[in-house]
Amino acid sequence: MSVTRREFHRVLLAGSLIGTGLTDISNVLAAPAMKEGIDWSPVNPPQPSDTPGKIEVLEFFSYGCPHCREMHPHVMNWAARLPGDVAFRRVPVSFGRAAWANLVKLYYTLEAEGQLDRLDQAVFDAIHVRRVNLFTDKAIFDWIGAQGVDREKFRATFASFSIGSKLARAEALTANYKVDAVPRMVVGGRYNVLGHNAKTYDDIFVIASTLIDKVRHG
Repeated sequence: MSVTRREFHRVLLAGSLIGTGLTDISNVLAAPAMKEGIDWSPVNPPQPSDTPGKIEVLEFFSYGCPHCREMHPHVMNWAARLPGDVAFRRVPVSFGRAAWANLVKLYYTLEAEGQLDRLDQAVFDAIHVRRVNLFTDKAIFDWIGAQGVDREKFRATFASFSIGSKLARAEALTANYKVDAVPRMVVGGRYNVLGHNAKTYDDIFVIASTLIDKVRHG
């Protein structure tokens, strides 16, 4: 199935200063000058943070996206080493598709039930490696039961007002940030990471780290 409304941007997610070896501001400033439209693009209009006092970094993704699966372990390795003034948050997208909306609800229900750490990668692998159909309620509940999770408790949370509210908030963020392809990372509500000329993950990490520092120092 098509993953986005338009052809995918090969937008890769990025690392912190620690992850790239950019351990101080002088190294960041010594990095090659970034180019708007190539390395980054502005978020217009800039968006407020849901994490006051932190530089918020959002990862827009979907379990239905093969590129998101490819990036997932790198993203989580990066997120585990974020500096203390940066808050990383994942935002699952639906792009208005009922099947992908179910994947959004799956993500938030796994989170609510304390199963996300254990089954996050497993969802990606089920869809993209084992070709399991996880796009309907029944398929999700059958799969969840097979993973040793209380199926009826999971079903109740999945259908709850709280999860519906999180789905609505994720869809609002997707619209506010004008996200039309995933994966996408946004820094500080102000900068989309592009990295069109990047050849390695480290190239992307330098761009993202520099944007984080740009937000940090105004």
